[in-house]
Amino acid sequence: MKKKLIFIFLLTIGTIQAQNFDTRILQSINSPNTKYDKFWLGITNSATPVAIATPLSLFAIGYYHYLPKGKENAYSAAGGLALNTLLTFGLKYAINRERPFVDNPDIFKKTHAGSYSFPSGHTSTAFAAATSLALAYPKWYVAAPTFAWASAVGYSRMHLGVHYPSDVLAGAIIGTLSSFVAFKVNQKLMK
Repeated sequence: MKKKLIFIFLLTIGTIQAQNFDTRILQSINSPNTKYDKFWLGITNSATPVAIATPLSLFAIGYYHYLPKGKENAYSAAGGLALNTLLTFGLKYAINRERPFVDNPDIFKKTHAGSYSFPSGHTSTAFAAATSLALAYPKWYVAAPTFAWASAVGYSRMHLGVHYPSDVLAGAIIGTLSSFVAFKVNQKLMK
């Protein structure tokens, strides 16, 4: 019994310290300065249109050039986005983490935000699209800009004050893994 109490105590202290660290990082990124807010708002608003355009573009390229692989990549991208959406929203409503500006008056909310914070849906969507493109075209000149864009989307969510860094990190992992799993499943189905 004593070991269980010590474990619960250490887990509680660790969680509090992690939350404090998360908040301190967010405070260093989010500020009342509005100099770059429009730029970051544009980046954040690009996540959904780019994600929707990804499987549609892959399908159109495959169809137009008669490339069966292009159509397969489109199906993988669509499957990755679907899996990502299920996981992200499932976790949001299972965990119910409040937005940072709700819990901390020092965080400046600079854009509309949905109900719950963890994980970041914009970030997971951006990373799902980036991973799909990188798997479809495994070249550095495709992967580097797509993951740079996805990372910028994640940063924008913190700059705009609507997500903690841990929300963004979880979103990046979920988006990447969702598209990777969909890609591998699609490969097995197409054999």
